[in-house]
Amino acid sequence: MAFSYGIGKLAKLTDTKVPTIRYYEQIGLLPEPPRNAGNQRRYLPAHLQRLRFIRHCRQLGFHLEDITSLLALQERQADHDVQQIARAHLEAVREKRVRLEKLEQALGDLVSCCQSGEPHQCRILEVLGDHHLCGHDHEPV
Repeated sequence: MAFSYGIGKLAKLTDTKVPTIRYYEQIGLLPEPPRNAGNQRRYLPAHLQRLRFIRHCRQLGFHLEDITSLLALQERQADHDVQQIARAHLEAVREKRVRLEKLEQALGDLVSCCQSGEPHQCRILEVLGDHHLCGHDHEPV
C-alpha cells in the first residue's frame, strides 16, 4: 500500500477529532479507506486532501449538505455551479452579519441602561421579558 496514515495521524494533521472523521465516513463525505492486514483503516494522501477541504469549508461556515454538493461538483469540475453555491453562502454570511450588527446594537443599548450601577434602575430583565420595550428589530442569529 502506498504511503498512508492511521486515523490518529490523520486527525492530528487536520485538527479533526477521530469521531468526526468516522462520522464524515459514515455520511459519505470522506470515502472509506482501505484497511491493512490488521484491519486498521489506512488513509491515503487523497483522504488527507479531502479532509482538509472539508475542514476549510466548515471553517468558512458551509453546511455539510453544501460541502457534499461542492465535492460532487469538484469531481465533475462544474465551476459555474460551485460559484453559485459560494455566492449563496456569501449572501447568507452577509445577511447574518447584518443580523449580528442589529443584535450588537440592541444588546449594547440594553447593557448601557444599567450603567448607573443601581440595581433597582436596571431594566434588562424587564426588557428581556417584553420585546416591545426593546426598541430594536432583530432576529436570532
